[in-house]
Amino acid sequence: MLDNTLHFSGERPSATIAERRAGYAAGVCTPAAMPWPDFLTGQETAPVRVLLIDDDEFVRRVIAQELLSDLRIQLEGQADSIREGRKLLATHEFDVLMVDLRLSDGMGFELIDEARNHHSNGEIIVISALEDDSHVLRAFELGATGYLLKNAWLQSFAEAVLHVVNGGAAITPRLARRLLHRMNQTNHHHTHQDEPFGDALPMARAPSRDATLTPRESEILRFVACGYVSAEIGSRLGITGQTVNVHIKSIYKKLHVHSRAQAVNLAVHSGLI
Repeated sequence: MLDNTLHFSGERPSATIAERRAGYAAGVCTPAAMPWPDFLTGQETAPVRVLLIDDDEFVRRVIAQELLSDLRIQLEGQADSIREGRKLLATHEFDVLMVDLRLSDGMGFELIDEARNHHSNGEIIVISALEDDSHVLRAFELGATGYLLKNAWLQSFAEAVLHVVNGGAAITPRLARRLLHRMNQTNHHHTHQDEPFGDALPMARAPSRDATLTPRESEILRFVACGYVSAEIGSRLGITGQTVNVHIKSIYKKLHVHSRAQAVNLAVHSGLI
């Protein structure tokens, strides 16, 4: 169990954004408030619910403090092991699971798999010191939509949470660049099985011959391919963003994929859209 001194109830800091900015010295430009449209997921009145599982006490505290300072995010619970993480998954609803891969009693892959199987609508962000290809690819194969490195700069944990719940992905810039480089190498030498990264990014299984999308699913997937998030698609079709997500999960199941990018890529190459 976590030490009580590390427990965060999820309550918001009392200081308002204006009060926090008031602490800047005269003549210093205060941070500009980023516009956040009301159609996006993650509003102060309906914050994104997050579970955080990491056995590194310092890292967990840093991440928790950042999440707690963003009014669009609600930190629902924390754990430091697979055992305690399972308890959180069983007792808390969440929108995003943030999990380390190397925990004291095993690998975080177990929690990713469990979360994906029992909380299919939840997003998963890996936070790890491990950046070798096999760990990264395994996480994405299991359905993670984010992978952040603990020692990386130029990343925001709060922004990562908001990205993934709105249909995007969150990946440390340096790692993203390396993956792109590996993909380019493999595209140029796709017959060389000894290339770094093996077969590059995992390819989704081809859909079975009887896998057909309904007209509504095809319509939604075309919007996804154009870069629209669920709320935008819903407003264009006259349905809720939640209903759009239900359709997207059905598409995933039919095409045997775990992400929007995989679904679009497979549908395009299979002639489904």
